[in-house]
Amino acid sequence: MKTRPGEIWLADLGLAAKTRPVVILSRIDENPPRQLVVYVPLTTQNRGSAYEVNLGAVSCLYQPSVANVQGIGALALTRLERRLGVLHVADMDRIKAALRFALEL
Repeated sequence: MKTRPGEIWLADLGLAAKTRPVVILSRIDENPPRQLVVYVPLTTQNRGSAYEVNLGAVSCLYQPSVANVQGIGALALTRLERRLGVLHVADMDRIKAALRFALEL
């Protein structure tokens, strides 16, 4: 399975048998050493924090959402269930800026 940065996937995060939408952060790598993907979870709970990126209404999601960069994680590619869509480049740029803030990069 191939993923690209900015794609939105439905993923099994193991939270009480729930699947959640996530944004893929991992770079394109034709020969990765492990079958893992780095992601940021999406949520509808907007707390107005600098660790969140308000995405508003995204065409492939049912409700306005925010990317929670504090929830950054990695999971096995097999836990990705299906691709939902792709974020606009400007939204990915805002997520990257929030990650730089959160991780002091």
